[in-house]
Amino acid sequence: MEQVNDDTFAAARKVIAVHINYPSRAAQRGRTPAQPSYFLKPSSSLSLTGTAVERPAGCELLGYEGEIAIIIGKAARRVDVGDAWSHVAAVTASNDLGVYDLRYADKGSNLRSKGGDGFTPVGPALIPADAVDPAKLRIRTWHNGDLVQDDTTEDLLFPFARLVADLSQLLTLEEGDIILTGTPAGASVAVPGDVLEVEVSTADGGLSTGRLTTTVKEGTTAFADFGARPKSDDLQREEAYGSREAAGLPAAGSALSAKLKAKLESVCTATLSSQLRKRGLNNVSIDGLTATRPDRKVVGLARTLRYVPNREDLFKTHGGGFNAQKRAIDSVNEGEILVMEARGEKGTGTIGDILALRAQVRGAAAIITDGGVRDFSAVAAMELPTYYSNPHPAVLGRRHIPWDTDITIACGGTTVQPGDIIVADSDGILVIPPAIAEEVADDSIAQEREEVFIAEMVEQGHSVDGLYPLNAQWRTKYEEWEASKAND
Repeated sequence: MEQVNDDTFAAARKVIAVHINYPSRAAQRGRTPAQPSYFLKPSSSLSLTGTAVERPAGCELLGYEGEIAIIIGKAARRVDVGDAWSHVAAVTASNDLGVYDLRYADKGSNLRSKGGDGFTPVGPALIPADAVDPAKLRIRTWHNGDLVQDDTTEDLLFPFARLVADLSQLLTLEEGDIILTGTPAGASVAVPGDVLEVEVSTADGGLSTGRLTTTVKEGTTAFADFGARPKSDDLQREEAYGSREAAGLPAAGSALSAKLKAKLESVCTATLSSQLRKRGLNNVSIDGLTATRPDRKVVGLARTLRYVPNREDLFKTHGGGFNAQKRAIDSVNEGEILVMEARGEKGTGTIGDILALRAQVRGAAAIITDGGVRDFSAVAAMELPTYYSNPHPAVLGRRHIPWDTDITIACGGTTVQPGDIIVADSDGILVIPPAIAEEVADDSIAQEREEVFIAEMVEQGHSVDGLYPLNAQWRTKYEEWEASKAND
C-alpha cells in the first residue's frame, strides 16, 4: 500500500475535524449532537509516523485522540450522500492531538489548542477507499503499549459519506484534503516520554495502515506574555482524561457541602483524631508545621502540588514559565486548600508573597507546605493561613523542581489525595477521607456533647473513674442530663 509522505501533506490544503461522532464518546461527554460540527486544523500541524510532538512549555494537558482520517481523491461540491464515498481516495490513521490548557483562548475554534506544529500525525499507510466498506473499519489506540481505544465504524452517529456530503454543501473539498472523523471513548492525556500508537484496519483484519507512532517530548520555550498563556482547571482535566476519576479528581457530588463544613468547623481536631483512630486511621495528621494564623479553624478540600529534588537539566524544562507551581496557584478555587509536598526540605522556599497573594485573591482557604516560606513577614501578615516548616530566603530552584499537580502526595508524614478533606486548628492538621467525613463529623459532635457533661461532673467534684469514658451508670445519668437540656 502507498505510504503517507510529505507529498501527501503538500496536497492537503485543509484539515477538517469532527467534534463527536462515536456513540461511546458521546456517552462519555454526556451529549449526543443531532448534526455534525467541525473545526479546522492548519496543514502545518500534519506530521509523519515516528516523529515527536512537543507538549508546549507550561502546558499540563496534552490530549490524544486516535481517529480515522479520510483523504479526498477528487473535488466534491454539493455531492449527495450516495455519491460522496466515490470522492474519497483513501483512509489512514491519525491522532488529533491538542492542549486543553489553551481551549479557553479561541472561543471554540481550537486554533491554538489543536493547531500546534505536529499536532496531527497521519499514517503510516493509506488504505484505498474502494477496497473497504467504510462501515466496517476498526480504530485502535495504544498508550505506552496499553490498548486504550478500540472501536468500529459500524454505528457512527454520522457515517463518513454523510460527513463528505455535508461539508460539500458549503465548501469545496479539494483533492488531498483530510477529514478527521472523530474519536471513540478512551482518549486521554499523554506526558513527555510517552509513546502513542494508532492503527486503522478493516474489521476482519485483512487490511491495515500499520501503527502510527508518536513520541511526546517536553517543550522548552515558554509562552510570551503578549498572547494567551496556558491555564487549566478541574473541568479541563475531567474532559482531557475522560472522567473525574481518571483525572484523579473527587467524584461529582462528593465536594464538601456547606452543611458538612459547618459540622467539621464545630468540633476540634483532637476529637476528630480520636474518631479517626476508632476507625483504624492513625496516620492522618500532617505533622511538624507552624501556622501563620493559629487562631483560625480551617476546613477545605485538598488540591495538591508536588516538588521533586532539583536537577539542573530538569529545572530548565520544568522550572520556568507557567510551571506546575504557578498552575497550582492559578487554579486553586474558593475554599480549597493547596497542599505541597516538599519532602520536609527546609533549605529553600516553596511559596512567597506574590503567589500566596494570588491564592488568597482566588479564595483559597489555606496553604500547607512541609517546606520553607519566602517573604515570610508579608505572608504571615495575610488573612490567608499558611502552614509551613520554616522561613527561608532562597527561591525554590535551590532545592526543588515544581513537578506535578493534583496527584497523590506526601506532606508532613502523611498521604494527601486531591479531594481529601483537610481540617486544621491550633492542635494540628488532619486529613479526612471524604467517604467517612459525614459519620466522623456526626460522631465527633456527639463525643464533644458527652465531654461537656463529663466536664460539668468533674467540676462538681466527681472522680473520672467510670466517668471518663462513661460506664453504664454514668451513661444513664448522661442521657438524663441530655433529656433535661432538650426540655430547657
